[in-house]
Order: sequence, then C-alpha cells, then structure tokens
Amino acid sequence: MDHYLPFVLLPFFLSMAPNGWCQKEDICSKSIVNSCNDCVISGPHCAWCQQLNFTKAGEQESARCDTRAKLIGRGCKEEEIINPMSSLQIDRDESLSTSFNMEEPIQLRPQKISLRLRPGLPTTFSVSFKRVQGYPVDLYYLMDLSFSMRDDLEKVKELGQDLFAALKNITAHAQIGFGAFVDKTVLPYTNTNKNKLQKPCDENYQCQATFGYRHVLSMTPRIEEFKEKVREQLISGNLDSPEGSLDAMMQSAVCGDQIGWRNSSTRLLVLATDDGFHMAGDGKLAGILEPNDEQCHMKNTLYTKSNEMDYPSVGQLAMQLEKKRIQPIFAVTEDVKNMYKQLSSMIPKSEVGVLSQDSNNVVQLIENAYKRLSSKVTLTHDTLPENIRVVYTPRCDDARQEGDNKGVCDNVHVTQEISFDVTVTADSCIENQTFSIRPLGIKDTLIVTLSTSCECQCKDPRESSHQLCNGNGSISCGICSCREHFVGQFCECSIGNKDENSLRGSCLSPSGTECESHGDCVCGRCQCHTTASGSSYYGDFCECDNEHCEKFQNKLCGGNGRCNCGKCKCDLGFDGSACQCTKSEEGCRTPNNTICYGRGNCKCNRCECKNGYQRPHCQTCLGCPDPCQTKLNCIECLGFESGPLKKNCSLACKESISHEMTDQFTISSKLCQQKDSNSCWIKFKLDQQFGEDKYMAEILKQRDCPELPSVMAIIGGSIASVALIGILLLMLIKLLIYMKDLKEFRKFENEKKKSKWAEADNPLFQNATTTVTNPTFTGE
Repeated sequence: MDHYLPFVLLPFFLSMAPNGWCQKEDICSKSIVNSCNDCVISGPHCAWCQQLNFTKAGEQESARCDTRAKLIGRGCKEEEIINPMSSLQIDRDESLSTSFNMEEPIQLRPQKISLRLRPGLPTTFSVSFKRVQGYPVDLYYLMDLSFSMRDDLEKVKELGQDLFAALKNITAHAQIGFGAFVDKTVLPYTNTNKNKLQKPCDENYQCQATFGYRHVLSMTPRIEEFKEKVREQLISGNLDSPEGSLDAMMQSAVCGDQIGWRNSSTRLLVLATDDGFHMAGDGKLAGILEPNDEQCHMKNTLYTKSNEMDYPSVGQLAMQLEKKRIQPIFAVTEDVKNMYKQLSSMIPKSEVGVLSQDSNNVVQLIENAYKRLSSKVTLTHDTLPENIRVVYTPRCDDARQEGDNKGVCDNVHVTQEISFDVTVTADSCIENQTFSIRPLGIKDTLIVTLSTSCECQCKDPRESSHQLCNGNGSISCGICSCREHFVGQFCECSIGNKDENSLRGSCLSPSGTECESHGDCVCGRCQCHTTASGSSYYGDFCECDNEHCEKFQNKLCGGNGRCNCGKCKCDLGFDGSACQCTKSEEGCRTPNNTICYGRGNCKCNRCECKNGYQRPHCQTCLGCPDPCQTKLNCIECLGFESGPLKKNCSLACKESISHEMTDQFTISSKLCQQKDSNSCWIKFKLDQQFGEDKYMAEILKQRDCPELPSVMAIIGGSIASVALIGILLLMLIKLLIYMKDLKEFRKFENEKKKSKWAEADNPLFQNATTTVTNPTFTGE
C-alpha cells in the first residue's frame, strides 16, 4: 500500500494537549544566513519570509530568518512563510500474520517507509510486532566431547526422544542438528604424540581421535536420525581446561548451508560444556598468528583451518550470531556459570542455564531458555548513516530501557501485539540513505529510506527583470538575485567592467571582515545595518554602535554616561570604564600630597599604577629593575666625571637624577655599592622622587680603589720565569740525549759479548820472517 501523508511530530501533539501550552518557546539560533536554504539548515525552528519589501533599506536579509511566530509578529503573511516540515511515506504495510501456514509470515509492520526529515527536528513513527503461533524452530546441539563430558554424552544419547517432544510442544515445524568440538590439535592444547592424538584417553575407555570441530548432523525433523548419529559419537580428550567453543560456534554460524538453517525460523544454538573457552589471542601460545576471518572452512564435516587460524574474538562471534539471527543457549555446569553469564552479557539474545552433573536436565534447561528468549522482544537497527540518531520507546506492559539504540519488551506472549515508537533525527543534510530496523533473532525487517528537506520551495515571480531589483535582477525567495555586472541589495549598483572582488576589497576593515559583518558592501562603500533595537551601526566599516558598551548594575555605562562607539563617555563627576563611580582623588593622595606619586592615574578614587608599581599609591615597584644597577653609569659620571657616559653626562642624566657629594649619608633608603669602570667601589643612596624616573642621589666622596701593582716586580718576575723555563728545557734536552747515548752504548756492549771468532788455521797464512843484517859486519 503506497500513500503519502504529512508527518506531524509527537511533540506537536503534546503541545496541543490541555497542559501542553507551557512548553518552551521555539528558538531560531541562526548564524550566517544569506539565503532561504541557509536559514532552513541553521535550525529546526527557523522559517523564512519570502514576502517582498519585508526588509527595510539597509536591513540585512538575515532578518527574514526567524521563528514562524516572530515573523508573523513582524508583519510577514503566513502564506509567505517557508518552513519545510518532516514527512512520512509508507511504501509497504502488510497486515500482521496470526499463525504459521507454511508461507512467509508477517510479524513486523510496516515493512518499508520513506522519511523526509527537517535537520534537527525529531520525527516519530510507530512499529508493531506480533509473534505468530507455531513459528518454525531450528535447534543445533553443539556438544563438548572432551573427556570430562563422558557422563553427559551418555545421558544425551538417551534424551533424544524427550528433546524432540519438547520441541514439538513449541512448534510442529521443528528441526534439530548436532555438532561436536574439543580443541585445536597442537601444543599446548593437545598432546601431539601420534598415539595420543589417535587415542587421547586411557586404555579403559573407548574414544575417538582429537579434533577441533566436527559437524555431525544437519538439520532434520527425523528423530531416529538424530538418535542414531548421537549414539555413534565417542568421547575424546585434550590437555588444557579451556576448550575451542568459540571456534565451533563461529563455524556453526557462518556455515549455514552445511548446518541447514532455514530462512524463516527461530535459530537456537545450544552449547553444552563444563569448561571455559579460548578466545582471540590464545592462538599465539601455539604460534598461530593469523586472525580468524569469520568465513566457513568446513570440508567433509571437519573445520579445516583449526590449526591455522586463531580463535575468534567475542566481538566477532557476537556480530556473526546477530547477523545470522542465531540465539545461543549456554548449557554449562555450576562452576563455569559466572564466566558464561559474562559472555552472555556481550552477546545479544543469549541465555545461560546450569547443567546437572550428567546433563539429565538439559531438555528442561533448553525449554526454559527458549521461553525466556521468545518472550523478550528487542527492536534495534543495523549501521546508521552518518549524523542520524534513532531512539526507541517501547509501548507494552513490561517495557525495558536498555540504551537509546534499542527498545525492549519483556514477558510478551505468542500472538500478543506490541508496538514501539521510533524517533529519528537527522543532524545534517543527507540524500537517499537507508538503514534497517528489526527484532533480534527475527527475520522480519523494516527498511527505512532517508532524505532531508534542506532546500526551499519558493513561489518566485517569473519576471527576469523585476521592478524591486531595479530591473537588473530576478526574485529568489523574496530577495534580489542580480544579473552580471550588478550588485547591491536591490541590484542598484552597476560595477561595469570592474571586478566585484576588488570592489568589495574597499569594504574590508583592518581585521579583514567585510563591513565588520554589520553591513553590506554597496558600490565599494559599507551600507550599515540597523541594530536589534532599531538604531544603526556607523563608521567607515560599520564598526561602531552605541549599544555595546560596558554595563554596571545592568545599566549601560552605569546610567551615568553615554555609549559612543563601544566606549563610555561619562557625565561630569563620574569616572570608570562603565561610569560606575564618582570622580574623587582623596583615596589616591599620598603623604607628600601628590597623586599616586606620579606613577599612576586616579580612577574611581583608586590608583591604577603603571609598569608594575604596587597599590595603594604606586610607591614601590616589585618587578622593576634595581636602580642601583641601572643608575650606576649616571652616578659615576655625575660624581667622578668618568665612565661610559662621561662625554654626555648632562644630557643623559640631568633629567632623571639630581645629586649631592657627601661624606655621610642622610637618606634612609637602601645603600648601593657598585664597581665602576675603574674597578673602584662607589657607595651611594637613591631616593625616588615624584614620577617614574626621578631620583635624588647622595654619593660618597671617597671611592675604594685597589692599589696599582708594581711594574718592575712584574717585569723582573717575567724575565726570571722565562730564564728558568729555558734552563729547565735545556736540561731536559741534555738528559734525553744522554739517555739515548747510554742506551746505544749498552746495546753495543751486549752485541760485543755475543760475537764469537773462529779458531781454525788459514792454510794460506804464512808466518812472517824477519831478517836483521848489520851493514858494517864483515864476518870477521
């Protein structure tokens, strides 16, 4: 059924009630408004007056933007007011079904709507829900087959008949499936010894090889098939206590074709275990770093990526369960009940039940959990478009508030019709965005298509050269839209071949704002607007007005002066920035009968001191430089005609310091003792006179100068030092030469001792023969 109706907001209905007239007045918080479209998006209660001549000459066009009531009060005709409202169009609205008859039932109404929203204005519509009698149920029993569950497995093998009977009491269209899990078959979760992997339990027990997750039986309505498959199951085992529950639940959710979930059914996932669970990050213990990808990896009924991918996080699992409309029931033992209650609090539409020691109460547990799940209706939405807000208000006997993004009705019976008020608000302009609303765990969905009313639909005159615009433009929502080369409020200014931007440049104030935002630039000059009270802005750039001066006791200029361009001009006898006090100098008068010692101004009978001087009379300056240091050069040149100011002493110092040379101080101020340019100590005292830089100085006649050093002693000492150093250097050189020679001599002696001469005779050697002859001997 397609029909269109203007949608009136719920707050408007409330305002029409007998006690509704006391609601707060609508406010239009406009900022920068230059057109009707700017007005519409500036606030949900802003309306635009398109009436010609509504604004006066010089009045800014933003005056056309205000609340409907204020515009009418200012003379705008009601039919000339543009005020877009929100509207609702129901595109599909089929009646709710009463029972399931093998056709797709309708449990949510309406099914499709289109909203056209005014930004910032909440829009409310109603959604009805009724659960049909006999709606199909798919139950997947996911069992922990670790060794500690051996008694529970034997009991489950016996409870198949009772489980089917309980489902048949709920609906005639029930199906059941079965799956099992242990943990990843890697260390440290499982013993990886080959024999232990094949037979992880003791010799006394018959068990199967360890596995991660195995899908045993797809959804079936046949009880014998279920009992047969369960009887075939054997217990298994692993090392650590936490199991791979989340791995198994994720695969059960995303492998819908293998599991056999039907499109139109209540999907229940029963997890039976007596231990905790591994979650994302635990895989790092086994060196498994690849995150879970939330995809189906089942081959030949086994999860093939068990040892390659990490466990899923709770957030990943919760998102997939909600997306696949699966409602988990945690059938756990007493010692892990609190752990699974915390897990259930993070997974929408889930329940926790406590198993007995051998699981003989599992049928009753599932039945009770289903009743709790089916009696609680939670209406929520998927991902919303940006800047869209949705709030749900349940209309039922047992309404619950679990946050703004969902509405909850509890203790709802089958075939009982309930409703929710859904309030949608757009905070900005959007176009053709959609989102869906649906009850958790239910297939039925309401598709909401959104767009916004951000543009004005004005009834403009057709003339392209309207008289109001001096024949140089047309009318757009009551204001002139000028042709090229014409500007101004009424297109009265011809700029010819000039650039409009350069023309506007002459209207820019020193702050860079055109006419200080208080006027329009017309032909290169600012045409100032009127103020809210009816007076006008003025000045070359409309920078002045006589309404925004300082107030005292909520009176402009204290009622004792007049405002002139943002500053108070006080009446005779009054003083202060807001003319808030009478003019008097008694509180500013000093003991020497001066006003603030000449270092401040007397305002409101109090001294306003200059440059860090302190109240009450500006006598001392705690943050000023020490005058003992700043006046040293003047003291030196005035008292002793030396120092850096010696040449221009009278020019630099006569104005600020008057001085006396003395043998004894008479001034009681602090003693100054400073070293002058000749390294002599000068002692003096300063007394500050009237004004900021006026001093009286007393200078002690005698300076303390250090004795001059003896020049001859310095010269003699220097010569002696040089001579001594020279002698020491010569001695050191001589010593080094001696040490070197000694070393060489010792080396020669050692070499000499080591040499050996050969003792054998030389065969070529002949001893020398000596013959002595007396030349005078004759032989006689």
